Amino acid sequence: MSLNLSQFREYVVIPALNQLDGIAYSLVADQLVMGTLAQESHGTYIKQLGKGPAMGLFQMEPATHKDLWLNFIKYRRPVQCSLLLMTSDSVDANYYSNGWPDHNALVWNNRYAAAMCRVHYFRRPEPLPKANDIKALASYWKKHYNTVHGAGTVEEFIKNFPYDLYGLEKEG
Repeated sequence: MSLNLSQFREYVVIPALNQLDGIAYSLVADQLVMGTLAQESHGTYIKQLGKGPAMGLFQMEPATHKDLWLNFIKYRRPVQCSLLLMTSDSVDANYYSNGWPDHNALVWNNRYAAAMCRVHYFRRPEPLPKANDIKALASYWKKHYNTVHGAGTVEEFIKNFPYDLYGLEKEG
């Protein structure tokens, strides 16, 4: 069994991206979020393989999640409110106690996890690449999500990208 990426995009990612007040939906953001999912977890793993800390289909680390909330989201009220509307009471309780929602929401709340992936990219001052430029998306992912310290490669992102979701010919 595997995750139907077309349904996941239609019913989770696009609604999550559209729900983020202050961050406009764009095809390139959609492609970057879906490309990140395809690369990071292959739409399969909700916890990093081995002993790594990454969580959810987008494999966000708890330290990154916490940092986004404490140093970025809390200063952007519309984004903050949008994200909190995606969470549950148990997540909200952690937010009110600590200043960030429960990291476990990245595992069991896919809409929230997709939105957090988008917020992670939105935080970067460098503009997004052009839509359908998968090599540029891969480089952007490597620089801003996986980073030089991550094990992933631009070539893997290009190989794993879900071309069929966007009617694109597979590269390389």
